[in-house]
Amino acid sequence: MFEQFCKTLCSNEPYITIEVNPPHGSSIDSVLESIKNVGLQNKITGFSVTDNPLAKLKMCGVLSAIKLQQAFNKPVIATMSMRDKNKLSLQSTLLGANDFDLRCILALTGDPAKFSDQPEVKGVLERDSTLLLSIIYHLNNGLDYSNKALNPAPKPIYPFAVTNSYARNMKSLQKRIIKKLNYGARAIITQPVYNLENAKELLEIFDEAKSMSIRDTAKDAQLILGQFPIVRSKTANFIDDKVPGISVPKDIIDEMNLAAMDGEEKEQEVGFMLSKRIFDEVMNLHPKVHLMTHNRFDLCSDLIG
Repeated sequence: MFEQFCKTLCSNEPYITIEVNPPHGSSIDSVLESIKNVGLQNKITGFSVTDNPLAKLKMCGVLSAIKLQQAFNKPVIATMSMRDKNKLSLQSTLLGANDFDLRCILALTGDPAKFSDQPEVKGVLERDSTLLLSIIYHLNNGLDYSNKALNPAPKPIYPFAVTNSYARNMKSLQKRIIKKLNYGARAIITQPVYNLENAKELLEIFDEAKSMSIRDTAKDAQLILGQFPIVRSKTANFIDDKVPGISVPKDIIDEMNLAAMDGEEKEQEVGFMLSKRIFDEVMNLHPKVHLMTHNRFDLCSDLIG
């Protein structure tokens, strides 16, 4: 399953993954039902599952990913955040997940614990996401992080990483990409992209980064362009003003602001039209996309068509 998943990623075939957020509750069944209701599992290459984003309490991401993978027989990328786990816990979780054939891991540093909705939460954060990438490198060589042989050795693990989609100095962004490639990342998912020029620049600096990496795996590494559909004016303004590493073009913000003046229905109609145009343009340029919609699976289905 995972070998074909990564083969599709490295080919010229369309590759679409959908982000799934586990619930603030003890069952993910309602989320699975929402996916089934629109038949989304038949339109995509795989899923990803988040790990307590913004340090807000959710059902365990790894366990949710296992259930999602078993429900649809589709590969799932499980996010693991450095914020909540030390290297012992990370290794233990990876080994357990491996036995359930959950083998695509998205390494994140994680949002700060100060954002949490739980009282007096403290982050662990032994290091940034490169520690998790390094652990996966060891495991893929049959060793734990202390270089002791594992018996049995785990099946191959495919590490993913993330990058901002925009920076005032794009070379600084490129340096961070090179660092993650050097630690063995097989694919890097960008923050949302909202115009073709931004997408083209990311692809250009990524290709350069691959050639500058010291790791053999970098030559086959892939860039996956993030997409977050905007169907509300306030969302467009918030992302552009408050979310680091993302840039929403002024013409999109202006168009959304004007649409909002004509009511919510018009606002959502224009928002979907703009999002669909961006999605189609990006797929035509580079058909490797990761969709994030806060579990709006109907919206995902409509965008893909």
